[in-house]
Amino acid sequence: MYFEYESPVFNMAVKQYERVASMLEIDENVLERIKYPSRSFVVSIPVRMDNGKTEVFCGYRVQHNRTMGPTKGGIRYHEDVTLGEVAAMAMWMSWKCAIVGLPFGGAKGGVRCNPSLMSKGELQRLTRRYTSEIINVIGPETDIPAPDMGTNEQVMAWIMDTYSMQKGHTIPGVVTGKDKLLGGSEARRKATGGGIVHLISETLKISNFNGNEVKVAIQGFGKVGSAAAEIAVRKGWKVIAVCDVTGAIYNEKGINVLELISYVGENGGVRDFKEAEEIEKEDFWDVECDVMIPAAVARSIDKKRAERIKCKILAEAANGPTTEEADEIIRDRGIIIIPDILANSGGVTVSYFEWVQDLQSFFWEHERVVDEVKKLLTRAFMQIREVSEKRKVDIRTAALMLGIERVARAKEMRGLYP
Repeated sequence: MYFEYESPVFNMAVKQYERVASMLEIDENVLERIKYPSRSFVVSIPVRMDNGKTEVFCGYRVQHNRTMGPTKGGIRYHEDVTLGEVAAMAMWMSWKCAIVGLPFGGAKGGVRCNPSLMSKGELQRLTRRYTSEIINVIGPETDIPAPDMGTNEQVMAWIMDTYSMQKGHTIPGVVTGKDKLLGGSEARRKATGGGIVHLISETLKISNFNGNEVKVAIQGFGKVGSAAAEIAVRKGWKVIAVCDVTGAIYNEKGINVLELISYVGENGGVRDFKEAEEIEKEDFWDVECDVMIPAAVARSIDKKRAERIKCKILAEAANGPTTEEADEIIRDRGIIIIPDILANSGGVTVSYFEWVQDLQSFFWEHERVVDEVKKLLTRAFMQIREVSEKRKVDIRTAALMLGIERVARAKEMRGLYP
């Protein structure tokens, strides 16, 4: 079965799983069962383009584990989306939900396309057809999509509308990450970035950090990276370096993040931002900082980059940004890693609250959502630390142990059907 999903990202997710699973006292049959996705769907998406021609795109939806409840996970539009990548993200989402204590299994979806080259009309037709192709396997009690790379509140609105029109009545709980007018949560847009900053703050408390200010470098300045930067600056931290697909910039005195966000919105990237020095993209990894936040794509930090980075804390905003070889090097260098399955869990936590509110048709104030997210993330952080100290393992291993063991125990209790 393995070869169906084989890809660098899925191979990495499986290696992580197998390494940690061997450390747990769980029936090997159960561990083998939860290694692979429960269900995977590959769909063709014919779209009439603005030029009148029909182009066929490839779409995916993978539901990794349905033991803990309905599956949950984002949908990404990107030209490098593959079945293996989506399966890996779904697996990580299973562990992530279990770590935070959410009643979800992991899922992920995607369409192989370049949304930046498509008109709004083309994106809407793509989204509605993709939704129609997977409509029988999503729903508020089965599988709840959310935004991811290349998708946003508007895409979620199209999915919700397509699903609702097919069912005959409005069903806001089919997706999360919607606009507030459609039953969304105010806190969702910046939830992942805010969660990362909160967990960095918690880590600073236990890391004997004694600097006067926190210097931050961020790779990737999309929804997550820009939100983390904005919230970090509000705390009085300095964002001194930013890197994205267009280039890299540096300002030792601190970058004006709000102006940079506005600039990127108008120009599509950080390149040529006048209030910072332009540096080579590879030189970004040599920037001396207290915190580095990789918020771009998987496997960005390889062995060579791991040997170069100069930070005290590496907070993984992206999914799987550090390769296995790089992970070992970074640990040996004494750099604290906040692993992705914990670091970026703020997004799915707010999504959980949005889903609960949609089911109840009772909506919370922004402050309550933020407070509840912080409580859950802090609890997960403390539990992972406890496992780390008790089992004498690093934080990533402890997080994986906690997540995998919870899913495995639940599966063991439910048994194998039939």
